[in-house]
Amino acid sequence: MTLPYAEPLIRREPQSRVIPEPPRVGEPGGDPCGLCDWLANYEQSEHRPPLWVNDDWALIRSTDVTIPGIVWLTTRAHHDSFADLPDRLAMSYGPVVARVERAILALGDIARVHVYRWGDGSSHFHVWFYPRPLGMLEARREMLPLWADLMPAAPEEDVVDAERKIAAAMAAGD
Repeated sequence: MTLPYAEPLIRREPQSRVIPEPPRVGEPGGDPCGLCDWLANYEQSEHRPPLWVNDDWALIRSTDVTIPGIVWLTTRAHHDSFADLPDRLAMSYGPVVARVERAILALGDIARVHVYRWGDGSSHFHVWFYPRPLGMLEARREMLPLWADLMPAAPEEDVVDAERKIAAAMAAGD
């Protein structure tokens, strides 16, 4: 595991805490949840549709991809976190994540699929899937997103091909 930066790094002190925290997108007082609107109307949107959808979940392509196969999964309905997922949705989470992982691993040359949930952007539940390329040991554990942010953009044809294969694998499981 290696940081994608040259030494020396300089330790910083944390900033002063901001309390109360400002509302996130989709929370009362924050900007409206654009994801809710898009998921309800993606057929009419100028944006590319999700890679896969069912009644509860949508698998979304990423933008500015540096590693083909980076995607994110979101709930169709507005939920904030694991803590407020209805039981039926929570029980379906594991099987859906397993399907996404198998679809990404099937791309080949993928050592692991990392699943991340950062809860500080939008209050609409979503998790990210990052494929760690086979042999890229410096990107193990929490380093993969750092490396992915600094790598050059992947060739568009590779990204589209990975998306097509993931979408086909997800559809095959329906």
